[in-house]
Amino acid sequence: MARQSPQRPDADEPELDDTTGTSEPDVAEPADAAPDVAAAETANRALWDELRIDPVEIALPAGTGFTLRAYRSARELTPTDVAERDADDPFLARRQVSPTESDDEEEGDVVILDEDVAREFAESEDEEKQAQRGDAAEDGKEDADEVTADEAGDEEVPVFLTHKGRLLLFKTPESLVSFVRSGAPNDLSQLDSWDELSERVEPADIAPLDDDVYELDLVVENLRGGHDTWDPTLLIEAGEVARDLAYALRLPAVLDMLSTGSSLDDLDEALRASVGGGIGGFMGRRRLKKIGAQTASLGWRTIVGKISAVVDWRD
Repeated sequence: MARQSPQRPDADEPELDDTTGTSEPDVAEPADAAPDVAAAETANRALWDELRIDPVEIALPAGTGFTLRAYRSARELTPTDVAERDADDPFLARRQVSPTESDDEEEGDVVILDEDVAREFAESEDEEKQAQRGDAAEDGKEDADEVTADEAGDEEVPVFLTHKGRLLLFKTPESLVSFVRSGAPNDLSQLDSWDELSERVEPADIAPLDDDVYELDLVVENLRGGHDTWDPTLLIEAGEVARDLAYALRLPAVLDMLSTGSSLDDLDEALRASVGGGIGGFMGRRRLKKIGAQTASLGWRTIVGKISAVVDWRD
């Protein structure tokens, strides 16, 4: 016997389920049924805010990777040891004597391998000469230096997930967390919050804020496009992370290129002024027009290259 289609119930009668014959009440979707993304992000940030360490994402020409960064008082930190790194790079050596030189040649005969090395070598000689000139005024100068050192020690400085002068970059959050939990030596392990991080961190926590995502791989190309295409946010953020990395990785040549009064520092100041309104923004844009695009792109290519050279990629 064929099953007859059920009659449409009256509007005021509950609708019956075809299979059970029971009424099917209208069940409202719970307000919190969908994943609460905002709550998850808040939970992730609570970990980093509590431990005062942040996940960072850095894009370089060789790829994009995750690492960690913190800021601490300079007196609390032991700088990364660059002796092994510099020994592996002949261009960082202060001098290299040619194999054809005889033993009785003067000590001053050296082969300079890099312009930065030449400058450092000259500065080193000047410092040695000044050290030999001892006089009574040195006591007062030393007292002043001690005060300056104390003030510098209170300044917060950046420290990254580094080891022996190299920045550790991880291709995935999982590989970064695995390293943190492994107990492998690194420069962040000196922080008092490191042990707790290694116990609590999960791959889902490796979610950098937008302000902690840096695209150094796009900087040179952006600058080459000319003044009208320059991206102030991209370039300003690149300058910030480059200064942090140069300090943490002990790259004096990069710090010098971005130091106050340098052409790249002038570019940074003009970019910051240009994003503002009023006369300040107008003057900033005028200053940008006077900065050579080729000079800026060449300078940044050098900076990105020097940072890339001291990256240790981890899968």
